Amino acid sequence: MEPTAVSEQELASVAIVDYGLGNLRSVTRGLERAGASVEITEDPDDFRAADGVVLPGVGAFREGVENADPLREDLLAVAERGQPLFGICLGMQMLLTTSEEAETAGDAAVTGLDLIPGTNVRFAEGQKVPHMGWNELAVERDHPLVEGVDGEHAYFVHSYYAVPDDEAATVATTDYDRQFPSIVANEAGNVFGTQFHPEKSGETGLRILRNFVEICADTA
Repeated sequence: MEPTAVSEQELASVAIVDYGLGNLRSVTRGLERAGASVEITEDPDDFRAADGVVLPGVGAFREGVENADPLREDLLAVAERGQPLFGICLGMQMLLTTSEEAETAGDAAVTGLDLIPGTNVRFAEGQKVPHMGWNELAVERDHPLVEGVDGEHAYFVHSYYAVPDDEAATVATTDYDRQFPSIVANEAGNVFGTQFHPEKSGETGLRILRNFVEICADTA
């Protein structure tokens, strides 16, 4: 457990899941700027006590799922309690069911949290991967996370993208030779994720983090 300073403008408390694969420092700084008190933790009691939980992540789906597996039931419990659960980049992909993680045929997919049913697929042959840099967000449906960000740009670094089973899970899309979901959410609206890094996305990212903190405050 690694506490951080509490903001004088604290609106909500947020637990960042520490499972060994997150960009924890920059996510922490972004959330603190957005008005959250932040705790980096792997303690399920801290998840329960927080107003919202962030699942960050960089790297491979398989490694992420394996690292987070000891916390699987605790993360599912966050969603079941109705707490906001926000997956970032790999963390968003881990909210889905599976991933075409391996480049070679015959390697089995691994199972994600299955909170937003679907799979993560690799960009098509011939497309430059990873998709890296700034790209535009097109909001497809209402969700409090995307208030004020339609048409704004965010920073991406990824080679796989989410394909939810239910098209209604797509909150925003981005175009990279094909339209792909850049923000997804479950039907209840309390589990959601961004394929891009809001903590690296300037004012757009800060707006999304502020929206998240407000969601946490509203549901506390």
